[in-house]
Amino acid sequence: MYRQKLCLGLSSTFGLDTFEQLEAFKAVGFDAFFSGFENRENVLALADAAAQKGLIYQSVHAPFHKTRVLWRDGEEGEAAVKELTDCVNAVADAGVKIVVSHVFIGFDQPDKPNEIGLERLSRVVEKAEQKGVKIAFENTEGEEFLSAVMERFKHSANVGFCWDSGHEQCYNYGKDMIALYGDRLLCTHINDNLGISDFGGRIFWTDDLHLLPFDGIIDWKEAAARLNRAGYDDILTFELNRTSKPDRHDNDKYVNMSPIMYLTEVYARACRFAALKSALK
Repeated sequence: MYRQKLCLGLSSTFGLDTFEQLEAFKAVGFDAFFSGFENRENVLALADAAAQKGLIYQSVHAPFHKTRVLWRDGEEGEAAVKELTDCVNAVADAGVKIVVSHVFIGFDQPDKPNEIGLERLSRVVEKAEQKGVKIAFENTEGEEFLSAVMERFKHSANVGFCWDSGHEQCYNYGKDMIALYGDRLLCTHINDNLGISDFGGRIFWTDDLHLLPFDGIIDWKEAAARLNRAGYDDILTFELNRTSKPDRHDNDKYVNMSPIMYLTEVYARACRFAALKSALK
């Protein structure tokens, strides 16, 4: 898109294998992509494919299923550190600049931020600093963990923030997370949802729908304005799901579209948001 690079995350929900997705992303107009982390070999293979296709490998999303045990004493927490460190090393070897990481996973848990977890993450951050990789910590459930991490590493040039627009609505109760961390914004995960479905306000992962922008309740004009106020002019990255969460049907309409038509619509929505952001400058 004119004067704005657009990025989309690879997804097993798109109905195409990984390398078919890269072909399709390029064909419909995207400039960049991000991936999850399987292993070093996979990241290097994706980096080679990106170079061949003229795509930017924007970031790698670190594994997050062990992030709860980061904050607990024991060997599992040390395994989580190794997993994150392996990711940083692979990303550096592939020439990718950003690792996106969660700081916690879980709901209705008694865990609290503590020195155990912060010390473990300090080792991961130290490795990132050595390797020239930036870590963008993402807003998810467990806001207090993100707050503790951003405070601990506020002086590190290699630590910043990844804003997930959908998480903000369903995990952060609509709180303006850009206002909190916009001065350290490294990247985005742009997606829509329908907010918190439980009347009493209980948050749960099935509210994290990753709908196309403009298909949910987010005020996209205000979202664009907030990014502008933060001075964010880098790649706009979108993270979307084509299929619905268990016992929900919110994304079902996308499955009725062919993969290429769905991705074409994704690109159109991305351009719509980018144009809105540009118009508000």
